[in-house]
Amino acid sequence: MINSFFEAGMLLCFGMAWPISIYKSLKSKTNNGKSLFFLIIIFIGYISGTLFKITGHPDKVLILYLMNGTMVLTDILIYFRNRKLEAI
Repeated sequence: MINSFFEAGMLLCFGMAWPISIYKSLKSKTNNGKSLFFLIIIFIGYISGTLFKITGHPDKVLILYLMNGTMVLTDILIYFRNRKLEAI
């Protein structure tokens, strides 16, 4: 129980950064300062955490993994949109 509390705290702290990143990416319409490699590594990490929770340690923290993974995927999609806009 206490482990899930700390895990949830970590995911909440990490998760607070993604809406800001998404907003800045949408507003700036550029990928300056973004690393696709970094975003993909983070996304793989959230997928791994999600699979860990699903396959043997299910609890409510799974929701945070799914939310954070969705936000990172959104940021990745915006990265490709911005790359297309930069090419124009």
